[in-house]
Amino acid sequence: MRDVLPELVGWWREGRTVGLATVIATWRSAPRQPGAAMLLGPQGEAVGSVSGGCVEGAVYELAGEVVETGAPQLQRYGVSDDDSLSVGLTCGGILDVLVESVSPESFPELGELADLVDAGEPVALATVVEHPDPVVVGRRVLVRQDEADQPTASLGSARMDAAVVDDARGLLEAGRNATLEYGPDGERRGEGMRVFVSSFAPAPRMIIFGAIDFAAAAARMGSFLGYRVTVCDARPVFATSTRFPDADEVVVDWPHRYLAAEAEAGRVDGRTVLAVLTHDPKFDVPLLEVALRLPEVGYIGAMGSRRTHDDRVARLREAGVSEDEIARLASPIGLDLGARTPEETAVSIAAEIISRRWGGKGAPLTRTAGPIHHEHASPE
Repeated sequence: MRDVLPELVGWWREGRTVGLATVIATWRSAPRQPGAAMLLGPQGEAVGSVSGGCVEGAVYELAGEVVETGAPQLQRYGVSDDDSLSVGLTCGGILDVLVESVSPESFPELGELADLVDAGEPVALATVVEHPDPVVVGRRVLVRQDEADQPTASLGSARMDAAVVDDARGLLEAGRNATLEYGPDGERRGEGMRVFVSSFAPAPRMIIFGAIDFAAAAARMGSFLGYRVTVCDARPVFATSTRFPDADEVVVDWPHRYLAAEAEAGRVDGRTVLAVLTHDPKFDVPLLEVALRLPEVGYIGAMGSRRTHDDRVARLREAGVSEDEIARLASPIGLDLGARTPEETAVSIAAEIISRRWGGKGAPLTRTAGPIHHEHASPE
């Protein structure tokens, strides 16, 4: 929903009614992940996508019906081959899509949600998508990360709220969207109620160490992939915003000192990507000592030749870094694409990050079999 939030909020602030379709669950080779959304605007505009084009027509028509009735509907697409062909879902995937009518009256919390997202505050939206009592379907609560911030709305009972809010905070901490199942009153072991949690966590971080031309290309790629990009270097003459216009921030500091301070402040997590491009022992060895000992980092890569890699590993061992810690290091950095230019190298690094995130092998799809899309290799 993040991708369509600006348009949705704009119409909401004008007092307009909009159809909102959200993917809440997928199976097999579904082209979009839970949280992907499409809008039916007040003038019939279509914004966003729930399937990359496969079922948009059918969802668009359903959204029109929902806007007319005001009653949310949960629809499954691609249950059988005949169904998938009838709506164009030829990829063989299965989607559960929740279609709602959104207006200031039906979704009064949307303004607060948008303000929190704009401010970079972590927030999750929990929506009841299935329940034995149709009145409960469509109820929502906003969930903040801080336990002191209790939801101002209710799903229907204290028991329901307690279970959903607790689980939603866990998903928010991991930056994940998911559909959760409970009993009708929030019972942990029951069934009958499904709740979709959409996490609006701040953008994951990419921290690039080394203010070199390869870093400029990596910053552009990181920004394109949705990361908040930081470039860090101890040399002020090289670490300037002019040289790195695509970075969200450029920091002049010793890399190991900066990373240790960011980790201590809680600004490094399991979604953080670290790209060490200095390939200079006086910078990268102290930095990697800190990085490889952090409990939660999504990716740690270091640039250099194989000779540089061997020398770096020997220095890390001398510094007391364990073999298990060294095994976390992606070095030489990137996938084997034959990259030579800074831009090609940035693509190679990005390809490895994506591969590790989703559990891909980096092989040509023509040489593989089975599903094209992978599940998360680790919590995001």
